[in-house]
Amino acid sequence: MKTISKIMTSIIGSVLLAGCAGSSPTIYDFSAQTNSGEQLDFSQYKGKVLLVVNTASKCGFTPQYDGLEALYQKYGSKGLVVIGFPCDQFGHQEPGTNEEIEAFCRLNHGVTFPLMAKSDVNGENANEVFKWLYSQKPFAGFGDSETGKFMDGMLSQADPDYASNPDIKWNFTKFLIDRKGKVVARFEPVVAPEQLESEIEALL
Repeated sequence: MKTISKIMTSIIGSVLLAGCAGSSPTIYDFSAQTNSGEQLDFSQYKGKVLLVVNTASKCGFTPQYDGLEALYQKYGSKGLVVIGFPCDQFGHQEPGTNEEIEAFCRLNHGVTFPLMAKSDVNGENANEVFKWLYSQKPFAGFGDSETGKFMDGMLSQADPDYASNPDIKWNFTKFLIDRKGKVVARFEPVVAPEQLESEIEALL
């Protein structure tokens, strides 16, 4: 009986350990401050498909706000939530206050999707959400488009080894997260929001 008891204890222990080992973080383990100063717990989006983007108001890619809003309008009722994180780390292209950023987005691009407080996405003061996002999907290049080649050339001049770092390279980097809170894809700024429709539809 003692032997059976030991075996059962060992089996139970193994099951518990396996369960702990398999519990890797999801987006639901994080929270962040909203544009209005409230704390948003991402667990409120359980079961949703999320598109998380670092944004800027004075960037060549700023017109992508229109495409992001179009995705939100088209797929929001089916479970998509677009979330913008304004950031001023790339070319000082987001200089405004949270209030100014919100007014710009609403008036110029009709943005209705959630906006977070302006924050860093790289470096020691980086938002923990973005640290986790690019740890899950590191940078893998800009691709072969003309815009991609331009971005690569621009960043290579400043840092020849820039591509070896997993972090965010520029405004409007997009992370697609499935209904279980896992990052499934990363899209660099050169990928327009409308190009994501098939991947979003596959998750909805």
